[in-house]
Amino acid sequence: MAAIIFSLLALSLSFFTVISSSSLPGLQILQAERQIDLTSHIVRVYLTLKVENIEDAPASTVLLAFPPAQFDHLALVKAAATVGKKRKKSYVPLEVNPTEQPSSPNGTKYYAISLLKPLLKGETTTLEILYVFTHSLEPFPVEISQSESQLVYYHDSAIILSPYHIKQQATLVKIPSNKVESFTQVEPTHRSGNELRYGPFEDQHPYSYSPIIIHFENNNPFAVVEELEREIEVSHWGSVQVTEHYKLAHAGAKHKGVFSRVEYQSRPGGSGVSSFKHLLAELPPRVHSVYYRDDIGNISSSRLRTSSKKSELLIEPRYPLFGGWKATFVIGYGVPLQDFLFESSAGARYLNYSFGCPLADTVVDKLTIKVVLPEGSQDPSVEVPFAVKQSLETKYSYLDVIGRTVVVLEKKNVVPDHNVPFQVHYKFNPIFMLAEPLMLASAFFLFFITCVAYLHIDLSLRK
Repeated sequence: MAAIIFSLLALSLSFFTVISSSSLPGLQILQAERQIDLTSHIVRVYLTLKVENIEDAPASTVLLAFPPAQFDHLALVKAAATVGKKRKKSYVPLEVNPTEQPSSPNGTKYYAISLLKPLLKGETTTLEILYVFTHSLEPFPVEISQSESQLVYYHDSAIILSPYHIKQQATLVKIPSNKVESFTQVEPTHRSGNELRYGPFEDQHPYSYSPIIIHFENNNPFAVVEELEREIEVSHWGSVQVTEHYKLAHAGAKHKGVFSRVEYQSRPGGSGVSSFKHLLAELPPRVHSVYYRDDIGNISSSRLRTSSKKSELLIEPRYPLFGGWKATFVIGYGVPLQDFLFESSAGARYLNYSFGCPLADTVVDKLTIKVVLPEGSQDPSVEVPFAVKQSLETKYSYLDVIGRTVVVLEKKNVVPDHNVPFQVHYKFNPIFMLAEPLMLASAFFLFFITCVAYLHIDLSLRK
């Protein structure tokens, strides 16, 4: 283990060096506070920056720098500007977009934060930043038995990677428990319970990097949905039907040896502590016709709790999931149409629904959302607060003639922070609602006319 950690440190040191000549002019960071939350398998980093413009030219953007290895696991970046002081303090969301720089040392990747207004010389602003990483905690050892706890390691830098000069900074790392196998010590380093504090560090040059590795116990469920397909079917006759197909996996340390259900049930606190057998799905309020099944059939081990604000479905797979184990299942339910379909001022209609995955504290590697619009819908458009891949399909259902327009949204690396509303706008002529009733009425009418004609026609050969 020590050899592996040493090799990782050596690799990080060889990849990142202190590069002061590549600094970006214009800004400096007076104070930086970073908090890294490792209590789940989803890594959340909260960063507070106090930025000052030290040149004559106004500055309208602030750059965030990420190592290439971290950038590949980056799921979300959000930023807000702090307005006011103390009790009157408020936060205004800022636009954040990936960007490129002509001289990025060692393949550094960037995000650009657009400020509310250009920062003049001598002016300062405070930014609150959140970015989320997935698949950043690596199990070590990679295989464990049923009776062992799960250990993982996390590697980062004690010094914040930034293209700007940082006058003062500190990093606080929060872990799930007090059980820490080892951690890199960079003076000054202080440990208190389940928290590690690196810093404060003074006057760090741009692109300074000090690699650290933390090896600790984390028995939280590493629930990863490898693929999730959500179909949201809109019917103007009064309901929205939602069907969700899951391919769930435990992405933690793989299980080795045999599985003993007797031991698992008799020692719930000491056997299979890193496994999980329950999942909580947060559904919209006023759900109805809820079902939970897999390829075998209906699964009765589920409990539904409803209220005026939300509904919670506690589901239990047919077997507990250990590291490397997988399960597939389907969740379906209906919701009232009036809660999610609205009419805009221009006369168009729009569906307002939640993006993301209903399962709590879950990573989705690939999410596909299919919004099936009523037959006859025209000019569909989508409003999503982040980048997604969009396409259109056509689906045929019962009594359809021209087919139903399907809006397809695809996104990879989805986390619970993506569970925000999105809108699908479309135009619809109410005359199309009469198409299926008229088709059924015409079919019955022709059937009866045929029966009457058959009964009144004499097909005999005698006079």
